[in-house]
Amino acid sequence: MQPGCSSLEGLIQENGPFIWQSGTFLPVQNNWAWNKLSNIVYIEQPVGTGFSTGNVTATSEEEVAQQFLSFWKNFVDTFSLQGYKIYVTGESYAGMYCPYIASAMIDADDSTYYNVSGLLIYDPVIGQNDIQGNIPAVSFVDYWSGLFPFNDSFVLDIHSRASSCGYTDYLNKYLVYPPAGQQPDIIAGQYENGTTRPECADLYYDIAYAALDVNPCWNIYQVGATCPLPWDILGFPGTYMYTPIGANIYFEREDVKKAIHAPLNVTWSECTDSDVFLGGIDNSLASSINVLPKVIDATKNVIIGHGSMDYVLIANGTLLTIQNMTWGDQLGFRSRPTEPLYVPVHDDPSLSMMAGSGVMGTAHTERGLTYVGVALSGHMIPQYAPSAAYRHLEFLLGRISNLSSIESFTTGRNLSQYTGPTGNGNAPQGFANVDSVSTTSTDSAGETANPAPVMGN
Repeated sequence: MQPGCSSLEGLIQENGPFIWQSGTFLPVQNNWAWNKLSNIVYIEQPVGTGFSTGNVTATSEEEVAQQFLSFWKNFVDTFSLQGYKIYVTGESYAGMYCPYIASAMIDADDSTYYNVSGLLIYDPVIGQNDIQGNIPAVSFVDYWSGLFPFNDSFVLDIHSRASSCGYTDYLNKYLVYPPAGQQPDIIAGQYENGTTRPECADLYYDIAYAALDVNPCWNIYQVGATCPLPWDILGFPGTYMYTPIGANIYFEREDVKKAIHAPLNVTWSECTDSDVFLGGIDNSLASSINVLPKVIDATKNVIIGHGSMDYVLIANGTLLTIQNMTWGDQLGFRSRPTEPLYVPVHDDPSLSMMAGSGVMGTAHTERGLTYVGVALSGHMIPQYAPSAAYRHLEFLLGRISNLSSIESFTTGRNLSQYTGPTGNGNAPQGFANVDSVSTTSTDSAGETANPAPVMGN
């Protein structure tokens, strides 16, 4: 969630050509590598992230985007990539970076260098912290109650606080389809100056600390995890930074740095402890206010994905933000996301790269924006649900018409697929009352373009 996390985590644990997951013995070939569908470039940005070098000067997303565009123009010239279509992708705080970068590319009006044709962001920071964390926190605990085995007094306490902070009423009022209207600037649980009341600000973190009390290996990125804590080659298996005695962080190994021509004098970490904005403050507006709607309207090809088991950023908070966002001259989704995300039956070449198939979530498209919730996935969807993420990329690149399609993957063998009714999607987010069910369906995806470079963020 914090700014300054390395894109090389995506390379080695999500969608690169080989993959080395937490708790596994050695890297293995990745059957779900995104380079099977497109060229892909992993970029360490902004300055201060990963192996990037230079002095931090940016104070806003606008400045980060301009720095990025300068780099990208040089990259295109160096490798003769003029005219390629560009799909910008990222996760977490990239919900700020990627829309601003894509928007700046649109403003540049230069298809030779900046022919942006789509955007895919996973579990993204796109709105207010309270809306993406505090407000939906207790409803998240209620849904996954078996993974939060709290005592009765604590459960009563968090429900009482959610009610007194106005979170319960806010969720019930605004997480509806079509939207109830524009959400207020000063939201539930805040003072008139926009700061959060202390008893409300602590609710999200009190739940996390209580979860760690009962399950010391609880993973804020994937709440189904239990002990033991796996060793992670990048040193970050979940809630904790953890390096056992005798272990080495992969990208801190001198032989690895030399092999990839990384600067030997830079200490790599998955997420930097240093500020990547001057003074540690990003002065830009949330991307959902202006730039994300602009990218949707310009490309008609934006996907927001969210893992249903992510607590760092909660899916219902992302949907609350979408319901307060205007694109295509309308506010929010008009219909509740209910359509199935179908992941085709496929070959699993080895036990090291097994991945699910069938209905694996909920997908919904309106006016060029697709929301896809992925069941059983945590924060990093290509890591926890690689076959689903591969399907998302096929859709982004225009290889399939929509995410409910029961066509085979466009790479690999054309296998027989399920032909009966798939029913509704099975990712639980999208409404305040988890017992509520809707069978509403909407339009399929808009037009997309042919495969081209994807920029990891």
